[in-house]
Amino acid sequence: MAVGSELLTPSKFDTNSLHITDQLNRLGLDVVAKAVVGDARDELTHMIRSLLGRVDLLILCGGLGPTDDDVTREAVAAALERPLTEDDAITARLRERFKARGFAMPMPEINRRQAMVPAGAEVIENTKGSAPGLWIDHDGKTVLLLPGPPRELKPMLAALVEGPLRERSSGEPLVSRVVRIAGRIESDVDQVLQPLYREWAVAVPAISATILAAPGAIELHVSARASSPELVDRALDTAVQRVVSVIGADVYSTDGRKLEQVVGDLLAARGLHIALAESCTGGLITSRLTDVPGSSRYVDQSIITYSNEAKTELLGVPTELLNAHGAVSEPVALAMADGVRVRADADVGVGVTGIAGPTGGTPEKPVGMVVVAVVTASDRRCRTFRFFGEREQVKFQASQSALDMVRRLLS
Repeated sequence: MAVGSELLTPSKFDTNSLHITDQLNRLGLDVVAKAVVGDARDELTHMIRSLLGRVDLLILCGGLGPTDDDVTREAVAAALERPLTEDDAITARLRERFKARGFAMPMPEINRRQAMVPAGAEVIENTKGSAPGLWIDHDGKTVLLLPGPPRELKPMLAALVEGPLRERSSGEPLVSRVVRIAGRIESDVDQVLQPLYREWAVAVPAISATILAAPGAIELHVSARASSPELVDRALDTAVQRVVSVIGADVYSTDGRKLEQVVGDLLAARGLHIALAESCTGGLITSRLTDVPGSSRYVDQSIITYSNEAKTELLGVPTELLNAHGAVSEPVALAMADGVRVRADADVGVGVTGIAGPTGGTPEKPVGMVVVAVVTASDRRCRTFRFFGEREQVKFQASQSALDMVRRLLS
């Protein structure tokens, strides 16, 4: 259960639950419910009581800070009908923490709220922050309180997974593999995999599959449970191989790597350098490539040429070409790719131009039309796409398609 009113607004997302679910599944623990509750003590108390009637383990994250809206401790104490008392050892550690950080003022007394502990709770040290975690055994159930910031939650949960949570787990771990696919739509992937689904349903161990799809990105998650790690690994290895045999070259990753990592590894392995000329993507392709550590080995140069004048001045795209075909055209995309490759003296040049929307489209060149060109000294590829969605989605799909074209050329 994630606690925090900000998580009920469009500006913040609950990412902790994804990490917690993954860690619990690895222990063979099934997650049957997730909830997000605001900073309202009575509502949180009601939710805790309701969930404890249905589950053996309840994990709450967030709401352990020192301010008035950090109500998790109070709500848990009320739900379990346990008094809260101050733990002097926690207060002392908090005061030392303030002193060690060099604050001129002493610790505000409000921080003592973080030292309030329900009766019978076991305190869990927080090595990355001030709010300690809490472990409470109650009527055969376990209630676990974790801090909200991921940098604090993850190491605390890791220690619990390797310790008391593992000791109490008796289930078979759920092991998953992720197959990443480009160049296909969700329904097409689902259709061609139908025979495999039928095979997996009667296999030992049985294998489940889930397709996660977003514009420009498809992931197939294959999962299995078995008492033997070797057995489940063999089963999933075979399942992934069968997927690759059916989907073919549209599979770009079976080992967790993202598309920008796959492309980067291909460039690095061949000792190649890439240069990019981006218009409608505004540098997104370059940003994705350079998000990968060590990308300076292969990313040479990137130029954002949003205007026609910039395309001509910085890339050498002829004005006559722009006048004859328009900026969003295959001749211009190829000229952009050629121009940036020659100017950077790179091995691979990429040119992207399009209409991300929501305005600027015409009947001949509608919103979502994007042209991608990839060139080398011996190969030239260009393709016109039509993407759908909001501006951000069009830009991401354009970046995904450009990276995939580079991957296919290098492969």
